[in-house]
Amino acid sequence: MRRDRALSSRQEAILRMIPSWITEHGEGPTIRQIGPRVGLSSTSSVAYRLGRLEARGLISRTGHGWRSCRLGS
Repeated sequence: MRRDRALSSRQEAILRMIPSWITEHGEGPTIRQIGPRVGLSSTSSVAYRLGRLEARGLISRTGHGWRSCRLGS
């Protein structure tokens, strides 16, 4: 995927939501917690968008789940 393509509004919302959630709760959000905050009801839609952000190097995760995600690689 090309890095210079603009982010969708949902991707931008996810990127804003993750650090604020970590600040508030002390750990990364789950897919089910991300969805309602960014206007997505399908967990697969959230997972897809997280995967696209990860492929672009904008987020990374240290484990298998998204709760361990952080911004940047």
